[in-house]
Amino acid sequence: MSKSNLNGLWLLPVAAIVTPAYAQDYLTAEQAQKSIFSEAETYQPILLKLNEGQRDKIKALSGLRQRWEEQKVWRVEKAGKHIGWFIVDDVVGKHEFITYGVGLSLDGHVIGIEVMSYRETKGDQIRDVNWRKHLVGKTLTDPFKLDEDVPNISGATLSCRNVMDGVKRLLALQKVALTNG
Repeated sequence: MSKSNLNGLWLLPVAAIVTPAYAQDYLTAEQAQKSIFSEAETYQPILLKLNEGQRDKIKALSGLRQRWEEQKVWRVEKAGKHIGWFIVDDVVGKHEFITYGVGLSLDGHVIGIEVMSYRETKGDQIRDVNWRKHLVGKTLTDPFKLDEDVPNISGATLSCRNVMDGVKRLLALQKVALTNG
């Protein structure tokens, strides 16, 4: 180890303080699709392009801004019949993105949610099926209130809130851009 003396003070090299990066990929889009829509036979990808008016409507319905102009969506089919939508989305946890997939019924209910990638150092308890099941069955008319109709997880509050808000925004997106409503 090298040392130097500057005006009678000994200086030692300081190792860089590095915060370890934490990122975990749990599921691909295909795996999440099959987890939510196990009975489906085809998942037809659609790159949904939203115009400013649609994005404004999504915000008006959900209270949340649609950040992306493009959204990854799959039309889910069984025996040639359209049975739902699968959407991949990203929300910020505390500092980093959480990538998740949501299955939506044609009438605007959440069928299921899967956390696909989690990049935060804390809060990955949102992957727990017991938390995610509180979002199943939700519609755009539900309150989506943390600690009321969706429980909070201590240490994962921002992840809980942001994923919950993201699901509500996707329900609004479905209403605005994927149905005639």
